Amino acid sequence: MWVTSMPQVWDEEGVAKGSVVTPAPATALLGSLAGWMSRAVEPPAPRPCGTEGGPPVTATRLRLRDGRHLAYCESGVPKEEARFKVVFSHGFTGSREDSVRASQEVAEELGVYMVGFDRAGYGESDPNPNRSVKSAALDVEELADALGLGPKFYVIGISLGCHAVWGALKYIPERIAGAAMMAPVVNYWWPGFPTDLAAEVYNKQEVGDQWALRVSHHAPSILHWWMEQSWLPTSTVVAGTTPLPNKRDAEIRKNMKADGSFQKKMDLATQQGIHESYYRDMMVMFGKWEFDPMSLPKPPCPVHIWQGDEDGLVPVVLQRYLVSRLSWANYHELPGTGHFLSAVPGLGDTVLKTIFG
Repeated sequence: MWVTSMPQVWDEEGVAKGSVVTPAPATALLGSLAGWMSRAVEPPAPRPCGTEGGPPVTATRLRLRDGRHLAYCESGVPKEEARFKVVFSHGFTGSREDSVRASQEVAEELGVYMVGFDRAGYGESDPNPNRSVKSAALDVEELADALGLGPKFYVIGISLGCHAVWGALKYIPERIAGAAMMAPVVNYWWPGFPTDLAAEVYNKQEVGDQWALRVSHHAPSILHWWMEQSWLPTSTVVAGTTPLPNKRDAEIRKNMKADGSFQKKMDLATQQGIHESYYRDMMVMFGKWEFDPMSLPKPPCPVHIWQGDEDGLVPVVLQRYLVSRLSWANYHELPGTGHFLSAVPGLGDTVLKTIFG
């Protein structure tokens, strides 16, 4: 019988406390299973671009200090003419070619240069087996420095890619001129969330998503094995079957599946291996963070958050609570709007005008 209830809350001594974790029996089960499975099963080795047996290199890339390559894509006005320089962090299943989808006219009017990049393990950027929230922020910083974006630059993230923005606000705040997050994914285990609220929302997810997040948090070493078992409850987000309450979101996904672009996007994102892209994303986002975003001090730059009130992937009630704890965050809630904010007509222009206008 699957343990599907989320969470009685205990610390290591068995004393009830105020953070959301999986019930003790499920935690023990996952811990024991992880210990055995990590010795018995390892994820397949990644196939880095440009290596024997790996995909070809087709993108513009730069080499980082640790030897990894980052693939990137520039848009907006030429860097040398820009008033504002932005690094964009794509979401789950995304790529370097993603952006806020602002019009070229608005980008030129405001003087915005933007560079998107394949996050580590995605597309044509080399995998990073030590990927973390901190490493994501440092990749952003090193990309900006390699491209000569100056002592300060802007960061924009979307969906799960916003962990890099939170990381930037934590680890390199002095480099950030401004930050924006569009439908940022939350971690149910962030200590700042009230136990009962996080538990209530967590339990509204599909059972497979509850388990995928549980394993990501408590037993990441077996996540690849777990996700590949057809008889186990796994992520509906990866499968593209999550119930979406917003009509635009549902229609977009339906059309993408019908015309093959859903699968094509997945194939491109995971071409070096699904473990180092999708599954590593899940381990980083829903794992154990070194900090709670709700405990961050006021950063030395403006921060904006956009969230749809019909988001079927990021619970709006948790986003509302998060921003209630951050008096310095500028919150923009969009009525009748779902998760796929880059597809909302005109929103990309609104985001740029709000940040730079």
